[in-house]
Amino acid sequence: MARMVSRQDLDVEVDFYGWCLQDVDDSMVPVSFPEGFEPGAFLTGHEGRLDFASAGHTHTAALAAEVWDGAPAAAGRGDGWDEVAESRISCSSGQLAVWAVAAGPMPAYVQLSDHSAGWRVRAHCRGREAVRELAREGVPEGVERYLVQFWPDDA
Repeated sequence: MARMVSRQDLDVEVDFYGWCLQDVDDSMVPVSFPEGFEPGAFLTGHEGRLDFASAGHTHTAALAAEVWDGAPAAAGRGDGWDEVAESRISCSSGQLAVWAVAAGPMPAYVQLSDHSAGWRVRAHCRGREAVRELAREGVPEGVERYLVQFWPDDA
């Protein structure tokens, strides 16, 4: 049975309907965010980065990033998630920087590990319809919530 190794709770400043997690080692990212960002796709994996499309234009989302030693139990839309998607990412630095579309990198980092460069990823999101409406009127905080789980690709 898989065991959670760590969990971080971070705020993500979303702008222009998107944000990403990108390897801190820029030399391992051939195309930096936001180049190639697809606003319609919930999760898109690129070399060294993961792009997320938000339902709200400008707001602060809540991110829970979990690192596991193996694949965690899967959760789906029946568990209260609006979106669930999987991908892979290679991260040589062991850290992922949080980026906004226009604002660029934020001071927040997701710490993975030094033990594995290849990771499987499962991303979940809820609060999309609410943030879509609320972001038209203001800049909501914590309405859209993400859970992103990482585990070694070889686990």
